[in-house]
Amino acid sequence: MNVNRHWRWIAGLCLLMLPAASDADAQTGNYPSKAVTIISDAGAGAAPDVAARFVAEGLGRLWGQQAVVLNRPGANGSIAAHAAAEAVADGYTLYSPVLSTFVASPTVAPNLPVKLPRDFLPIGFVASQPMFVSVDPALGIATLPQLIARAKEQPDKITFAVTGVGRLSHLTGELLQMRAGIKLQSIPYTRGPAAAISDVASGRVSLIIENYGGVAGAIQSGQLKPIAVAAPERLPEFPDLPTVAETIPGFAAAGWVVLVAPKGTPAPVIAKVSADLAKVVNDAEFKRKLAVIGSYSRAMTPDEVLAFVAKEQETWLPVLERISK
Repeated sequence: MNVNRHWRWIAGLCLLMLPAASDADAQTGNYPSKAVTIISDAGAGAAPDVAARFVAEGLGRLWGQQAVVLNRPGANGSIAAHAAAEAVADGYTLYSPVLSTFVASPTVAPNLPVKLPRDFLPIGFVASQPMFVSVDPALGIATLPQLIARAKEQPDKITFAVTGVGRLSHLTGELLQMRAGIKLQSIPYTRGPAAAISDVASGRVSLIIENYGGVAGAIQSGQLKPIAVAAPERLPEFPDLPTVAETIPGFAAAGWVVLVAPKGTPAPVIAKVSADLAKVVNDAEFKRKLAVIGSYSRAMTPDEVLAFVAKEQETWLPVLERISK
């Protein structure tokens, strides 16, 4: 009986030591020793999802371990945010949220926005998707200055498709009106850009503001005419397309994706993933694949991600206040 108690005591002690061994494994350079899950709040096939999968592929090659993207879309990002926040903070569950997770109207997503480092620990930057301003080719408008001039002559007459209230397409349209001093008539859509693109292409709506991934097919087929891109500078793939900033100085609007981890994730794991992510996003082939879908990347340290997200939240706060009134 004493011998049995002795072995039960040893077995119990071994079980208690398992989490500690896992933590030690994560912090001693053996991380990752198994597959890593990256939770995405984007739907499968969306530009942020594709970018996250490119990242997972690159990290998997570096680690010699599988990195798997798990799509948890819905509830304006709240489902993915909760799943990531509740995950074990051991580095084997990471989270790839988009801009709207951090910049959200309380009336649209009451459980958001997420804040760093209050809710998650920053790791690095994944990709950005500049917004394209595109119009119905039959509208007779070829440039952003022409659009602004007509809108000033005919307030509330030019319509723009809002592919989701509170989404970046909506926020960018509101920011454009604020900065240009114009008034457009918003037409809300609840099922993404497909129906909106169809209505713009057929002339029922005047313009749409979306990232390139959302409108690429319509632009390539001539159904939509891009007149400006809200990138800081002209894009290499569209050298003849002016930026919005050439008309409205300092104007920029892009969707973006970052990589974060649950609070409590060991600092050595954060440092390793951040360094490895930088290697992935600086790779020329990675950048080429992103550019095909209208996405772009640059390496950021955790501190730089923290500052970047804070600046974006500050930029969009006046717009959120405007649409919440």
